[in-house]
Amino acid sequence: METPGSQSSLHRANLERVVRAVRMAGSLTQAEIARATGLSAATVSNIVRELKDGGTVEVTPTSAGGRRARSVSLSGDAGIVIGVDFGHTHLRVAVGNLAHQVLAEEAEPLDVDASSAEGFDRAEQLVSRLIAATGIGRDKVVGVGLGVPGPIDVSSGTLGSTSILPGWSGINPADELSARLGVPVHVDNDANLGALGELVWGSGRGVKDLAYIKVASGVGAGLVIDGRVYRGPGGTAGEIGHITLDESGPVCRCGNRGCLETFTAARYVLPLLQSSHGPDLTMERVVQLAREGDPGCRRVIADVGRHIGSGVANLCNLLNPSRVVLGGDLAEAGELVLAPIRDSVSRYAIPSAARQLSLAPGALGGRAEVLGALALVLSEMGDSTLLEGSVGSVGSGGTVRPLSGTATTPAPAFT
Repeated sequence: METPGSQSSLHRANLERVVRAVRMAGSLTQAEIARATGLSAATVSNIVRELKDGGTVEVTPTSAGGRRARSVSLSGDAGIVIGVDFGHTHLRVAVGNLAHQVLAEEAEPLDVDASSAEGFDRAEQLVSRLIAATGIGRDKVVGVGLGVPGPIDVSSGTLGSTSILPGWSGINPADELSARLGVPVHVDNDANLGALGELVWGSGRGVKDLAYIKVASGVGAGLVIDGRVYRGPGGTAGEIGHITLDESGPVCRCGNRGCLETFTAARYVLPLLQSSHGPDLTMERVVQLAREGDPGCRRVIADVGRHIGSGVANLCNLLNPSRVVLGGDLAEAGELVLAPIRDSVSRYAIPSAARQLSLAPGALGGRAEVLGALALVLSEMGDSTLLEGSVGSVGSGGTVRPLSGTATTPAPAFT
């Protein structure tokens, strides 16, 4: 029986601090663990030895600053996490281990708007298929991160706007998927997960205050303040797509006129070009044509960039982020869209906020949301379960299970 303040409870707390630091970083040297936790080098060395003997972590030789060091990561056999990303037109699933390696990943087209039941059926099938591909038992699943293209009501867990996914009205996505898979599910909107993915592994690394802007069927922003995703008390923070640009503009699906979304989202932009470029035009194709020099596509992307820049300027004036990361297909346009965004920010933002802002395309592309879903599980899971049955039980576990099936070997890192 551990009592608060006892040596055993202090030791347990230190174990969890080390495991938490390694879990969030993927891998750290022992010196980095000491800096991250505030523990002494000797204490870290003893804890790492205990965790290694118990099979919770793996230690491999590395170098740091030209000196020999030891890299510590969670055991590849400690558990797996699953990321599920529902887009309006796709479903993407990834399976990763606690050492921040993707073991299997697959995407397929899906009309998510049509039916929530079909979406969850397909997700369940794809998750099962990818787990089987890794050769790892389902009992190793620690949790699932789920991304949906709409705000999640914090109090009820349901979608906060029925106009975005009318076929999902009244559905609690986390409960629905958890009932099917039998494991804990953590849910968030896709823009927040994109922000989390870029924060941990992409263009937001090393930044504590950023906004991730995703332009697709809709427009949303994932906001990171002081290193944490900010969702607001009702879960609707970051709905930048509904900033009013023109009160006499087109009617938006939210019921207002002239929202940013009505000038930038694919459903409003593509019709401007379909008469000259065909009815099957996609934003991905528009970006490709623009990069190849098509004048119409270039003009449309520049206009979209200027409108996005107006929204970014509002964010600068309100939140003063140090970085804005642009995600979605538009990010592939590079300076064709980034330069107009900068022009609008320079024009409409407070000069001091504009000077401090850096603008970057997302580094993770279409994988940002599903990797953010994996990061969500890693951030929400507890450390106690990783220590049960391993610490103090030398020789239990500790073996990395080889991959089999269609999983990539060696598994690529989340980055």
